[in-house]
Amino acid sequence: MVEQTQVARGKRIQRRTGKTFHVATRLLPKRIRHPTYVLYGFFRIADEIVDAEDTAPPAEQRAELDRLRRAALGEEPTDDPVLDAFAAVREEHGIPGEDVDSFVDAMASDVDTDRYETYDRLEAYMDGSAAAVGRMMTAIMDLDPETEAAALPHATRLGEAFQMTNFIRDVREDVVERDRIYLPLETLRRHGASAEQLLRLEFDENVAAAIREELVRTERLYEEGVAGIKYLPADCQLAVLLAAVLYADHHRLVRDLGYDTVSTTPELSFARKLSLLVRTRWKWQWNRDPEAVFYEVCHGFGGGRERREHGSHGPRVAHSD
Repeated sequence: MVEQTQVARGKRIQRRTGKTFHVATRLLPKRIRHPTYVLYGFFRIADEIVDAEDTAPPAEQRAELDRLRRAALGEEPTDDPVLDAFAAVREEHGIPGEDVDSFVDAMASDVDTDRYETYDRLEAYMDGSAAAVGRMMTAIMDLDPETEAAALPHATRLGEAFQMTNFIRDVREDVVERDRIYLPLETLRRHGASAEQLLRLEFDENVAAAIREELVRTERLYEEGVAGIKYLPADCQLAVLLAAVLYADHHRLVRDLGYDTVSTTPELSFARKLSLLVRTRWKWQWNRDPEAVFYEVCHGFGGGRERREHGSHGPRVAHSD
């Protein structure tokens, strides 16, 4: 059983390190909100192990991730309250061990992988780092099997969309703080840009074109992801919808910067988050169609000009079988 002190600890971690997601989480009903705090605490612990590259050698990081994996799966006892709480939530809600493995494997790949040649390879990484997170969130909502089967592909896409928005927004931060580039190298080359250029923090129209392409691709992921919110419990839909609205609004900021996330990292102001919260809740009062509300609040989302330049469906987005 998860104790309130463990929930509170996860909540503090989320409030400190995941401010955008925290705003949306607070709209979830208690039965979902508390496990969400626990899940987020677990995700951040794993992330912090990987980001300790300046203080821990790779072998030590991998060993720590293996310890985290075993504790999360209930294979060995732990005195870490966050891991203990996660193991309890995983067992209570039937979170598949495969998703835990996929997540930890993705974190382990960050220890020695800092470039992705193709989008397909990046997508494989995101299956653990983001899509598995979406699937775990779906699991704690305790849907019936038929509804869960319908919801999971969309949860996967929405998780990927959130992750890609982070990658596009954080180009500079990932280079400066982690020496990582998550934009596919093939996309950079297609537009005459290079990884070396990003490492030098040099921005030009070629880099802008590459970032624009990934932005358009990501917006197709949002379309697929938001389309599945209707399968979630009625009292959870607004929170997930708001999360999508908040993350997607970063695309407006990126466009306003001329796609330059190499020189600066765009961030939503508190006032903007509050405005989006009010607008989303107001629209939701009158229309319980998540897709309709998403596009009403995110007016102009989808980048009409970019969509025409890349074709009616934008760049290819891989689909699960």
